[in-house]
Amino acid sequence: MERKRKLCGKYLIVGAVSLAAFGGLLLLAARKITGFAEWYGAVIYPVLVQTAGRFWGIFPFSVVEIGMYAGGTVLLCLLVRNFKNPGKVLPVYGFVLGALLFLYGAGCGVNYYKKPFSASLDFGGQSVEREDLKELCLWLTEQVNLAREELGRAKDAYENLPEKGVAAMEKLSGEYPSLSGYYPKPKPVLVSRILSIQQYSGVYSPFTVEANYNRDMVSYNIPHTICHELSHLDGFMREDEANFIGYLACLGSDDADFRYSGFLLGWIYAGNALAEENFEEYGKLYGMLSEEVREDLDANREFWAKYEGKAARAAERVNDAYLKANGQGEGILTYGRVVDLMILDFVKNHRE
Repeated sequence: MERKRKLCGKYLIVGAVSLAAFGGLLLLAARKITGFAEWYGAVIYPVLVQTAGRFWGIFPFSVVEIGMYAGGTVLLCLLVRNFKNPGKVLPVYGFVLGALLFLYGAGCGVNYYKKPFSASLDFGGQSVEREDLKELCLWLTEQVNLAREELGRAKDAYENLPEKGVAAMEKLSGEYPSLSGYYPKPKPVLVSRILSIQQYSGVYSPFTVEANYNRDMVSYNIPHTICHELSHLDGFMREDEANFIGYLACLGSDDADFRYSGFLLGWIYAGNALAEENFEEYGKLYGMLSEEVREDLDANREFWAKYEGKAARAAERVNDAYLKANGQGEGILTYGRVVDLMILDFVKNHRE
């Protein structure tokens, strides 16, 4: 028995080293070899989505969430059981870490080095001007009020959101071929309080190729979050571009709840940018919002305020370091650069 245990341990160590090395090589190739990330994103990654994404998508719950609870419990039990001889379980821990590193590299790490979504956009050499921001904010204010009225008349508001999200992304892919491909149905996190404490609205799991969202949020956040996470699943990892893709998908959706989500999230991004430049102008625009829209914004502020604290600040620092480590030099500030893309889209497609 002891001989078999040692042999099994050796196999686990070899597997751990092999998986970790292969995952590391994928990341190194993406960083150092020109064109590798593009090739991988076009040839290999779609197969991963079609297989792993389709398989794990069969389950109605977030597999990565349940796996985290179950796997963590098993690993902890193994450690407690072998407390006096922890060396027995080190090969198991090593294998799990090696597998996670490989899945991370294959499922999203390489995609950080692809050409951004914006590289495929044709804005005709336009530049972003301050006046354009003001016009965008005024347009969004008008549109979000209209969308809120339409939402009030919708009979299926905030129902079947995962299915609607997939439909919105598939519709957008007809206009932007780089977004084409298979989209597994997004899943709510069962214990969404975990995300709320970290101030997260959603998360993409490269280990199971799943798009997950915080189901406890104020409802208008969920549609845009779903499309944001699905854009990660489609291989676009930059946060500013995921926000922009989510914005486009929501605006073009056939469903009132998605359109309202897109316009309101867009208003928040653009409004925050305007407030930094001219708070008086921002105040005027805020006053132009309908009472229902302002109530939604108040409810959202109250929701997130409940979870502010040390845990949220720690999660923000971790996320900031993670983004910088993956080539997004501005860290969490990249979440705000979506406004530039929104302005360019407005000038080209919506300005009268």
